[in-house]
Amino acid sequence: MRLLLAAVALALAMTGCGGADPRPSSGGPEKAVLNLGMLALPEVAPVQIAIDKGFFAAEGLTVKPVVIQGGAAAMPDLISGKLDVLHSNYVSAMLAAARGVGRLKVVGDAYAAKPGNFVLMTRKDSPVTKLADLKGRKVGVNTLGNVATLAVSALLKPAGVAPADITFVERPFPQMAGALANGDVDAAVLPEPFWQTAAATSGARSLSDLFTGATADFPMAGYLTTEGFAADNPRTVAAFQRGLRKAVDLAVADPAQAKAALLKYTRIDKATADLMALGGYSTTVDRARLQRVADLMLEFKGNGYLEAPFDVSTLLLPGGSS
Repeated sequence: MRLLLAAVALALAMTGCGGADPRPSSGGPEKAVLNLGMLALPEVAPVQIAIDKGFFAAEGLTVKPVVIQGGAAAMPDLISGKLDVLHSNYVSAMLAAARGVGRLKVVGDAYAAKPGNFVLMTRKDSPVTKLADLKGRKVGVNTLGNVATLAVSALLKPAGVAPADITFVERPFPQMAGALANGDVDAAVLPEPFWQTAAATSGARSLSDLFTGATADFPMAGYLTTEGFAADNPRTVAAFQRGLRKAVDLAVADPAQAKAALLKYTRIDKATADLMALGGYSTTVDRARLQRVADLMLEFKGNGYLEAPFDVSTLLLPGGSS
């Protein structure tokens, strides 16, 4: 029910802020109404900003957000055309591309992890007090085989815990704190603002920051489309990129704008938003940064990630970046 409420809130907040005439003008977007799948997380704050400030509308574009559970789960909707653009973690994107599920292109960067963005949490009375204690236990993630499972695997490796030593349990982020409190999982990956809420309501405590050491400043997610959509709708993609870039620039220059945007599409209050660290918003898609993701996936070969080297340049639009 909370996920449904969050979905309704996101849709109302983001679509109620103006938009463009769906009929493209001469030289305007080929498809002026863009269906964008996304998680209601801080990393998509620039989308809300772009809608509020009219940056998309100025490009002749109406962006309609659709709440998803995770990039991997929503990938079929992007491939089928139900979604035009998908906000997804890069792990899911590279898995889909490497397995031939779809020919994908990254049309915009979203977020790089910073301290406090994602936290591995345990119950307040949990016997798990260090990472090594997770051996033989259950860890909650929003989607199996995504950036969360990869990051947990990388985090636990120095502690002598292999992916085969734990069991990943799938739960949507809005349900994760409940799963942790009820004992369905022994630890849970929680992003902002969910980990702050879990700490305040149930006393959940931090076991470790998720992105640290080998995964510090890790490229988290971007905005994807299919190769076919990009080829058939170059002006639409360019309009989306320009509107998003203006919003990202604003969020970087004035983080208060991003925190204000959060109040419109998440169920958090201003006090919680003010405590959030926020990650690294970016306006460019960099090949070297993306290759870090593919290389880490290959490091955990045999665990459902990449089984052979993957060249991320295949995901880039002509010109190498956006």
